[in-house]
Amino acid sequence: MTAPSTDSADLAGAPPPPPPDTSGVNPWKTRLPLLVGAHAAGTSNSVAVLSMAPVISAAFGLSATQFGLFVSCYYGGQAIWSVPAGGVTDRLGVGWTLVIGHVIMAAAAVLISFAPDFGICMVAAFLMGIGYSMLNPSTAKGVFEWFPAHRRGAAMGIKQVGVPIGGLIGAGCGFLAASYDWQLLMLAVAAMIAANGLACLSLVPVSTKGEGARKNIAAVIKDGRVNAFAIGGGVINMGQTNFFGFLTLFLTEAARMGQQTVSTAMAMAQASSALGRMGWGAISDKAFGGRRIVTMMVICTAAILFLALMALVKEPWGYVLGFGLALCLGLTIASFAPVAQAIQVEMVDPHLAGSAIGYNMLWTHACATLAPVVFGFAVDHLGGFRSAWLVTAACVAAGTVVLYILVRTGPRRTRR
Repeated sequence: MTAPSTDSADLAGAPPPPPPDTSGVNPWKTRLPLLVGAHAAGTSNSVAVLSMAPVISAAFGLSATQFGLFVSCYYGGQAIWSVPAGGVTDRLGVGWTLVIGHVIMAAAAVLISFAPDFGICMVAAFLMGIGYSMLNPSTAKGVFEWFPAHRRGAAMGIKQVGVPIGGLIGAGCGFLAASYDWQLLMLAVAAMIAANGLACLSLVPVSTKGEGARKNIAAVIKDGRVNAFAIGGGVINMGQTNFFGFLTLFLTEAARMGQQTVSTAMAMAQASSALGRMGWGAISDKAFGGRRIVTMMVICTAAILFLALMALVKEPWGYVLGFGLALCLGLTIASFAPVAQAIQVEMVDPHLAGSAIGYNMLWTHACATLAPVVFGFAVDHLGGFRSAWLVTAACVAAGTVVLYILVRTGPRRTRR
């Protein structure tokens, strides 16, 4: 009697995996660090701008609304270009896509450094978003191509650690902006991005190329299971967006924490997210028979509980509960991305992996744009932060139900 397969691709109904890498190169030592560096470089770019918001706003005389529009340009660039970025990845391969993304991000950092007015700043932010949108499809496809299925979750988790690392680098720019010119700091960020982009040239010969981008994107969009996972995952991501977007403001009001204290809570959340991304990726390789979708259900179920408990944060136990939940949500809702990306790339034909991630990112960024609006409306009209956290928990629950019903129990595709 044949033992049942433990590969998560079987659960998702995906076709056979890509051919094994026969180059003899150890991807853990040579390729994975470049993928980590790509996410660190890209995240530091945007977080540096956000952390230096007071200085940049003062330099251009921006109102809060204008700076909000500036941030929207960044996310708009990601949302608009995510699907084309996936198609480019499948067409040109991982290496060239990463190089192009780094070029665009570095150019955006230089442009914002020399921007004479707010209009140019918005253009730079839009380009910054386009450049970053090239990273998720290419890095995820790289992991899919270069690592065996039984270690793919761990590799995906490690490469995603670049996100909180970049967040810490960007936050450091905000700290240094008190003593150094913010434009010089952005040029330093541009130099770091360019250096990692040059290093990514070494990946060009080892990344595969596929068919036309338009054909690949069309194939992905027609797949009902891919649609269900992308939409459900996007709704779940609303929890992560609101958690990081409103954590400091919420703790300041609900628990009466000072600026340094809430900054410490945010740093704790980022650090726990780094651990969670690596840990859940490894767990998805080993636990539940290798079925990553079950691992994601566990993460999301725990996150729903922790988000709901945020409604209980208030004095006098606000410090204890607030810090505890920041740690727990960093480990859950802020750490599901590696598992989700592994599921998505294993759900489709190998040559469609980049397009699948790009389509997933379209919904991720679209829901991330909507999430703060929903949260703010709940705060203003439905009873304050308590209601907003409950609404956020409900959104994550809705996305989890979509994944369970339409992805986990959906029909399997026949192997070819």
